[in-house]
Amino acid sequence: MEERREILEYRHQAEITGYQRKQKDARKAAVEEGNNDNSITHRVPVLMSDNVTVGILSDTHGYLDERIAEVIRDCDYAIHAGDIMGAHILDQLQPRQRVFAVAGNNDHPSIWNSEETDVVSALPKTTEFELPGGTVRIEHGHRLGGFPDHDQLRWDHADVRLVVYGHTHKRIIDQQDEPWIVNPGAAGRERTKGGPSCLILRASDAEWTFETVVFTDTAAA
Repeated sequence: MEERREILEYRHQAEITGYQRKQKDARKAAVEEGNNDNSITHRVPVLMSDNVTVGILSDTHGYLDERIAEVIRDCDYAIHAGDIMGAHILDQLQPRQRVFAVAGNNDHPSIWNSEETDVVSALPKTTEFELPGGTVRIEHGHRLGGFPDHDQLRWDHADVRLVVYGHTHKRIIDQQDEPWIVNPGAAGRERTKGGPSCLILRASDAEWTFETVVFTDTAAA
């Protein structure tokens, strides 16, 4: 089977003085633990290093393409932006550090295996964490309808540098304004729009870059 991996890079230099000063003022030392109220945002601090890689994926719908899983294994952290549809998907995500995941509209106890109720019920609606150079916030996006408006996402999450969402299965990197908005597309086999895909964020204090990885072959939906 013919297979092709496409890589596109997006690069943006950080405005270090003003932006990072604002981020530093906004940081909180407290960590919320043991609270599964899905109406709140969970803040999770990340260990800082000079360069951090984050694999970003979404909309697996119960199936994770193994090629995407391989990409994630080479990252420090992984983000799953919802419609996971099974604890086995989270088990298959093996970055070097940890996984950050949120619930999508299909992540509900009535849809998941009955033995996984505790797992799906623990998924937050939003979560966020800090990286060198800024904060990332994640939500699935379905609360805003079938095609979430980026202006509304920016309004709702104006205090962060990057918003990650899913739901549409449409890959996009929107850096026209702050915060930046990205959608990694679908990492499974449903409505992949050209092939299963993910994003890789490389973050440092000086610069954030995005790489789009798309696996195209005859099996792509």
